[in-house]
Amino acid sequence: MEQQHRHFQEKLDDLSLKLLRLGGLVEEAIGRSVLALVGRDSALARRVMSDDAEVDRLELEVDHLCMEILALQQPFARDLRFITTAMKLTTDLERMGDLAVNVAERALELNEEPLLKPLIDIPLMARRAQEMVHGALDAFVRRDADAARLVILRDDDLDRRMELVFRELLALMIQDSRSVARAVRLTSVAKYFERIGDHATNVCEQVVFMIEGRVIKHPGLTGEPKDDARP
Repeated sequence: MEQQHRHFQEKLDDLSLKLLRLGGLVEEAIGRSVLALVGRDSALARRVMSDDAEVDRLELEVDHLCMEILALQQPFARDLRFITTAMKLTTDLERMGDLAVNVAERALELNEEPLLKPLIDIPLMARRAQEMVHGALDAFVRRDADAARLVILRDDDLDRRMELVFRELLALMIQDSRSVARAVRLTSVAKYFERIGDHATNVCEQVVFMIEGRVIKHPGLTGEPKDDARP
């Protein structure tokens, strides 16, 4: 029995390590994608795109390991919540990696044209998104529901910055029709970072569920009291 328990714990530890590796790759992809955009570095943009294959491979590894543990170990309660949370986390992390690739693709396109404007708010959005991803993963590792709730609060800042970027770029398009294509691409980039924040929020909501067994995503549907994300 003790050997079986040890083997089970080793599987869970392996799962945690793979998730952290996946999260680290996604964080790197986000950071490199914005560097490729701001630095007009097409080689770096292509690296982000090629490195996404490793994100996809690791996602499949995590999914396979989760299914193996569920099938062979039949975990209960806390361990079951951890495994089901891990399965959902991989989906959000893989999608964040895809969004970083989208940023890299827009960077390649924009690098072929003159710079439309100095990039200020979009790099700030990228930094906020990256911080949210890091904070979400840290909350997961430390099993800290309060830290997860604090990360959720940061999503409002990304939403506000998205609105500012949209308004500024819309004004440029109105003033000069020649700027439309570049402005639309930059709007897309801002939206990608805003969506990364949404996925980081999803991760944090899953962390709260893993720790407390509470679903805070749709309180009106679950019957849970509204969670204001404050500890």
